[in-house]
Amino acid sequence: MQENIVTQRLSLHILREDDADFMKSLVNSEGWLQFIGDRNVHSLDDAREYIGRIQKTPDFTYWVVRLRETNTPIGIISFLKRTYLEHFDIGFAFLPEFNGQGYAYEAANEVLSIVRKEPRFPHIIATTLPNNVSSIKLLKKLGFQFANEIEVGSERVHLYMN
Repeated sequence: MQENIVTQRLSLHILREDDADFMKSLVNSEGWLQFIGDRNVHSLDDAREYIGRIQKTPDFTYWVVRLRETNTPIGIISFLKRTYLEHFDIGFAFLPEFNGQGYAYEAANEVLSIVRKEPRFPHIIATTLPNNVSSIKLLKKLGFQFANEIEVGSERVHLYMN
């Protein structure tokens, strides 16, 4: 996977251990807790362990999205192969103060433009909870269309295909 990506306003780099403070904030933000779930990351050590698990998981790539002007971390884009899905899945999460400014679209669209060029990713999917209106709106803007509803554990999630 491409380690560094640059857009007009953003820079993305592969998640590193020194992103622990940012990840601790992100995984405890209201949106993450509501739509992704509690990851029990409550200290910097927890965040480092969480990052380490991500880094050790084959076919999991997380990019930290930063504002180019200030180098401030504002969100993540994930691209990963979940065991219960046939294709790679793109995801995104941003700190609440950076929502609604087009950053998620700009970052996700650039990642999609890169991975779509690789033959090993003939189809890209995304999943979201049915009540995550913001994510659904972004997925549609990125060209994804609702495919079906699947059950993951005890939750029902919507599957989108690109």
